[in-house]
Amino acid sequence: MSLFSGWRAAFRIARRDALRAKGRSALVVAMIALPVLGVTAADLTYRSAVPTVAEELTADLGAADARFTDQGMGPVRLEQMPDGILWGLPEDAPETLPEDERKSVDVPATFPKGSRYLTEQSVPASVTTRHGITDTRITELDIADPLLRGRVELTDGAYPKARNEMAATRAFIKASGLSVGDRVTVRGPGQTYTLTGAVELPAELAEESLFALPGAVIAPWQRAADKDEDKEILPPQTHVVEWLVQGPPGAGVSWPDVLAANEKGVVVRARQVVLDPPPDSEVPMAATMWGGESRSAELTAAAATVAAMAMLEIVLLAGPAFAVGARRSRRQLGLVGSCGGTRSQVRAVVLAGGAVLGGVGAVVGVGAGFALTALFRPMIEDFAGSRFGELTVRPWEILGIAVLGLVTGVLAALAPAIVAGRQSVLESLTGHRGVRRGSRVLPVVGSVVLASGVAVAVYGGVSGNTTLVAGGSVLAELGLLCCIPVIVGFLGRLGRRLPLTPRIALRDAARNRGRTAPAVAAVMAAVAGSVAIATYTSSSTAEKEYDHQPNLTAGTAALLTADPAQKAELPHARTAVEQNLPVSGAPARLGRVWAGSDCSVYYEEEDGCGSLELVKPTGKAHSCPLKGKGAKELALRISADEHKRLMNSPACMDENHTMISLGSDSNKIVVGDAALLTSYVKLDDPAAAKALAAGVPVLLNPAYAKDGEVTLKAVHRYSERDKDHASRPGTARTATERLKVYVAPDRFAATPSIRMITPQQTADRLGLRSEELGSIYTLTREPTDAEQQSVDAALEQAGKNAYVMTANSAERKDDEVILLILALFAGVVTLGAAAITTGLSKADAEADLTTLSAVGAPPGVRRSLSGFQCLVVALTGVLLGTAAGLVPAIALRLTDLREALADMRVDPMQSAYTPIVMPWGTIALLALVVPVLAGLLAAALTSSRLKLARRAG
Repeated sequence: MSLFSGWRAAFRIARRDALRAKGRSALVVAMIALPVLGVTAADLTYRSAVPTVAEELTADLGAADARFTDQGMGPVRLEQMPDGILWGLPEDAPETLPEDERKSVDVPATFPKGSRYLTEQSVPASVTTRHGITDTRITELDIADPLLRGRVELTDGAYPKARNEMAATRAFIKASGLSVGDRVTVRGPGQTYTLTGAVELPAELAEESLFALPGAVIAPWQRAADKDEDKEILPPQTHVVEWLVQGPPGAGVSWPDVLAANEKGVVVRARQVVLDPPPDSEVPMAATMWGGESRSAELTAAAATVAAMAMLEIVLLAGPAFAVGARRSRRQLGLVGSCGGTRSQVRAVVLAGGAVLGGVGAVVGVGAGFALTALFRPMIEDFAGSRFGELTVRPWEILGIAVLGLVTGVLAALAPAIVAGRQSVLESLTGHRGVRRGSRVLPVVGSVVLASGVAVAVYGGVSGNTTLVAGGSVLAELGLLCCIPVIVGFLGRLGRRLPLTPRIALRDAARNRGRTAPAVAAVMAAVAGSVAIATYTSSSTAEKEYDHQPNLTAGTAALLTADPAQKAELPHARTAVEQNLPVSGAPARLGRVWAGSDCSVYYEEEDGCGSLELVKPTGKAHSCPLKGKGAKELALRISADEHKRLMNSPACMDENHTMISLGSDSNKIVVGDAALLTSYVKLDDPAAAKALAAGVPVLLNPAYAKDGEVTLKAVHRYSERDKDHASRPGTARTATERLKVYVAPDRFAATPSIRMITPQQTADRLGLRSEELGSIYTLTREPTDAEQQSVDAALEQAGKNAYVMTANSAERKDDEVILLILALFAGVVTLGAAAITTGLSKADAEADLTTLSAVGAPPGVRRSLSGFQCLVVALTGVLLGTAAGLVPAIALRLTDLREALADMRVDPMQSAYTPIVMPWGTIALLALVVPVLAGLLAAALTSSRLKLARRAG
């Protein structure tokens, strides 16, 4: 028999066996197709979502050939790079004139002859909505012109055709509650427009803005401001005018056209220049530029590592399934041997099964990847925030993914093929299995590899080498994989005191390590990757939250008056807030205090206002060692934990938290009562409230206190224009008072914008001036966009002199979504691996189950045994995967720590806090929910009825 004929027969047998065992074949195909599907969908999504240069130009220019921009330097020669983004003055350029002395540039005169153009100019504005008012951007641009196709697309209604019409982006319409046909008013000039259409910017789906015809908004607004004698209408704060140009037919805008425009002080971003840039010898600015470092080698290494781990994952998943087929087909394989087939031909039959099912899985995975990407394309685009230019397909990449699936199928069948080839014909025909002792060398090698991998990864983290981190992590995972058979062997010893069913499940897993270990390894590999990413993401999120400096205490809102002279409007403003925001309880009153003339009013005069400050005592306990002399020398000696402790000390906290958002000036002294302590400071201490009632101020930063007292220095200086104190202009009186205070615990030094709260009676006794500033509210939840718009509108009606501010939380982006996706991915792999192992155990344990039934075991034992077998595999794999996933996560955080320490030693006030936070939610889902779910599903899908079988032999 020729080689070709032998393999043809092997493929024929494999094809028939696959059709005969449809359930097992479908399982194998699914295990191969799922990763191929994921990689195919990821490749298509990445290639389609990352815009090409041509697509970026369309998003910027539409169908125009170029964008001309006057950079405001006057008609002077500029230099630019071909991309139209980088530009500057030549090295030999004369000194530029002041802005008010620069001449204007006639930009249209720089266009190529025969060009057509559109003007574009935007202005920030406050407009009315269905809920109230909101801030947005209005762009004057004729978006109906064909030059804008590809950049602005109509989705509903019609383009604006008259000067009293506008179009809105879909994101603006959703946030504002408006719809096509509604009217919107630009506050200030009071101009009203009709929304005629909804549009979207394919490159910026989340953009909330309005579009109007040129001259429809800015010019009338400016005229209204010029005519307003009371100056209540502020002039529009417009952005620069830009020109979208369509060059002469067939010519476009070339590089010589760009250079000619540069001579007049105009920068050009031209389509054909960006797509086909001139050589550096023709670019004057190129001589002063330098290229960046390429990271292609690192990216290639990362891609190869991911591909190798994905292949290993499929092999570990599909390998046991092929073992199921080999054992169920052992009689058929024995017949092949009894008819004269060699061991290599027996192996060929099993390998051909891997090739057949691998090929089918690859085709199904690629096809499903295309179908799901096309089906969920709108959802993916909305999540990414931009439309795909087109579904970009790289044929060689797709072919490589399909070949990867085929090769992986063959590799997954390799180990079962070797085992089948070693089996004697007699064992195959009788159904008996020989006993093979486990390797004693493999666990030792695995332990050494595991320890070496951990050491390499940690060293890479400490030294800042991410390549070593990746290599060491993979090495550690492979070492742990080699140790899994021994770990599985120890499971049998854990069941001595357990009930019958879990005891049998543990001993069966230990006895049949050949099928248990690969499934556990597959679960471990999937969970390790998910836990690694989840741990790093959780740690990075915790670091961002630690570094975030809030403007207000979380869960609060501040109603403040922009003009204290109009404080009579505050009662109406409070009503507006209480009716439109989710507030809880009564508001806390907030006041400001100062000495002499108010610097917020007389700031333009030299020495025309007073000052008020808390004087920080001298001494080590009151000064921040990370600021001033010796700070850098100290930073070189301390660790990240010691630096964190110093940064959290009251003295350094005051230097680091400098934000002022409550109108209390830099002294951060406010007038308040016990309600302010409980609602804003969150200091629920009866002694503090009693102190305020007795006229004793509450100091939130202990660094300013010495022996329970603070030093308050007030400079009473008055302006000649201050009518309230016209009898004392120019004379400055300095008063220094020692005040007994209630000193709050150290942690309250981080309270945003407040350093000390003084009672009104104390401010009056010290001769200080004060006034009501607003109120502090406690919120039950974060306000929605609609609630924010409605309260802004209500405050506008209440007098236009009050505004509301809520706490700004740290930006979290989509971290929760990422963690959920990772948990679901690992959960699916865990369920699949556990299902494969359960199927294999059922194939192996028929004799044991028959014996159990013969000795009187109830039928439900089959169900519970399958469930516990699934649970053992899933739980063991999850625990090992969690341990394996911590290695790269911790190593990468050590890399981040090294960079943070380097930054801190340059600037000692820079945070070096680099926490390692466990994603307990993800781990709990994987360690508790998924194994239990796997066990329940296995028990539910297992028949409790025993099938009669012919006795082998």
